[in-house]
Amino acid sequence: MKTEITAKELKKFGDDFAKERVNKVAMNAVTSNGINAAAKNPEAKARNRFGFSVEVETGKVCDQKKSGRCWMFASYNLMRLEIMKKLNLENMELSQNYPMFYDKLEKSNYFLESMLELIDEPVDSRVVSFLLQDPVQDGGQWDMFRSLTYKYGVVPKEIMPETEVSSNTTEMDTYLTTKLREFASVFRKEYAAGASIKQLREMKHEMMDTVYRILCICLGKPPVRFTWEVRDKDKKFTKVENITPQEFFEQYVGWDLDDYVTVINAPTEDKPYGRTFTVQFLGSVRNGRYPVKYLNLPMDDLRKLTIKQLKDGHAVWFGSDVGQFSERKGGYLTSDILEVGQLFSTAFGMTKEERLNYGDSCMTHAMVISGVDLDENGKPLRWKVENSWGEDVGEKGYYVMDDEWFGEYAFQILLHKKYLSKTQKKQFEADPILLKPWDPMGSLA
Repeated sequence: MKTEITAKELKKFGDDFAKERVNKVAMNAVTSNGINAAAKNPEAKARNRFGFSVEVETGKVCDQKKSGRCWMFASYNLMRLEIMKKLNLENMELSQNYPMFYDKLEKSNYFLESMLELIDEPVDSRVVSFLLQDPVQDGGQWDMFRSLTYKYGVVPKEIMPETEVSSNTTEMDTYLTTKLREFASVFRKEYAAGASIKQLREMKHEMMDTVYRILCICLGKPPVRFTWEVRDKDKKFTKVENITPQEFFEQYVGWDLDDYVTVINAPTEDKPYGRTFTVQFLGSVRNGRYPVKYLNLPMDDLRKLTIKQLKDGHAVWFGSDVGQFSERKGGYLTSDILEVGQLFSTAFGMTKEERLNYGDSCMTHAMVISGVDLDENGKPLRWKVENSWGEDVGEKGYYVMDDEWFGEYAFQILLHKKYLSKTQKKQFEADPILLKPWDPMGSLA
């Protein structure tokens, strides 16, 4: 059998296409409107209504603009609710620019320390090549955010507002990445010339000074102490004076970060349920208090845990593969909104396990579940999702997610550990299995 595409095969392909009238109709629709527009199912909108039997009150929808800070926005969308309750506020935002400054700084340090740790590895080894790809990307996971919050606290948005660069990070990330790769090359040249790790680490201090300077120029210098003024729903004036970001977090958010755990659903053979996992070389704060760690459970457990927290009046941070079979403008994360299989006359039949194993899916975006619609038996039908793409998409920024889509494309949730069963709590306390840096569970939202 020939291995190349033959002229005979090409003729057959063309004849087969021409046989079916629907192919010409589909071609006209797609070439004129695009794939998703042509595949959109209008009936799905009626089935996936924005109505929910359980809802949690939230703030005004935020906008991450042209940045990959969804994990920060989703985390702050939960934390700000505590401040709003304490101070009787209609709405407020925490500064997403503030943690990004320290995330870039800490990621730079984490990268340089990893390069020192791997100094004897060939530069074209898989692990070094992987770490060189994207050392300071915008994305992250909850445990990384938790470490940043524990170390640096939080500030209101007015104290460290957005800049042009924080809202559009491509240029900054490009120049930081180039500089960090340059620093990695300097390490190797100096090491080859006889420099010790101690001497290289002394050089790192000057390198980090450069990174700090670049970040200040792009994002502004973060506050050490600040004063914040605000009026509540009743027009009462409150002035918070001369406070540190750490003190502001402790007094006005008040979370015990040790109480929050992440649970994943990774139905692959190498990740047994009931076990915890971490990922090699994944983090931001070096030697931080909170290394990345998650408990792998069946998807039905994630559903039940999410419903428990929602019924208790608390929204749920979650990570998913948001680009899969979803409709951004209308705000639909539903299994039936795009009939792409019918459009192309072929089924997209991989399971969740197969999509993970073959690189077709992973966590790409973090959002907040703020509601659920339950049937008469308490089973979820659809979920209310608070996104961070502004009010011009979805229902004033909110999305509807059907339960089938949630099961197929959600990978991670954040919970207060009190919602775990005794068995699950014990499972979470076990030492985690170490995954390779390129494992799909190491992807950043």
